[in-house]
Amino acid sequence: MSQCSQPKMPWDRIETVLLDMDGTLLDLHFDSFFWKQYLVEKYSQIHAVDIDSINSHIYQKLEQKQGTLEWYCTEYWSQEFNLDIIAAQGEIKHLINERPQALEFLDRLGNMGKKRILITNSDRPCLELKFSATTIQQNLDLVISSHDYAVPKEQQKFWVELQKRVPFNPQTTLFIDDSLSVLNAAKTFGIKYILGIKKPDSCEPEISPTGFTTVDQFLSLV
Repeated sequence: MSQCSQPKMPWDRIETVLLDMDGTLLDLHFDSFFWKQYLVEKYSQIHAVDIDSINSHIYQKLEQKQGTLEWYCTEYWSQEFNLDIIAAQGEIKHLINERPQALEFLDRLGNMGKKRILITNSDRPCLELKFSATTIQQNLDLVISSHDYAVPKEQQKFWVELQKRVPFNPQTTLFIDDSLSVLNAAKTFGIKYILGIKKPDSCEPEISPTGFTTVDQFLSLV
């Protein structure tokens, strides 16, 4: 599909819709704010260290694990930073919000008889926190965490395991995600219909994942 502002989907040929969570159904602002700012402040308070001195340390730790399963594991980071990540995230739970039209889109997909499967790199504790703050779960047919398979979505093994456990036809599947590396992984696996997200973080500029059509208004798809 070529780049366009209002992509039209051939719904008569789509049976399954695979959806990312953070930055796709949910506003990425919560995660961006937590990992870039609130975690640093929390660490500084708990361990009595200067914010400026610890900021680069935390950034380097996170950067080293980007794209790996550990990068998405709250238990790993709780141990690494010696603080309860989920409890800290719960303190700013009010920042967890659905992206515009996400709920209506899920509802429309259900009415169209499409299978709605959430596939996320977030671990189960993080999923529980975000489901408690939103209403997206009730409009999903299945929820899969990459931690269930012990491999992130960036790797082909995830897609192989997903198809083994949740049979779907890549040629009749639509996948929507905000991560370029994950979009490329889905393309390599053979997912036929793929869309990126134009504005995953409501407080940041629009993005344009190279090689993929992006969507901003979900209802424009249906």
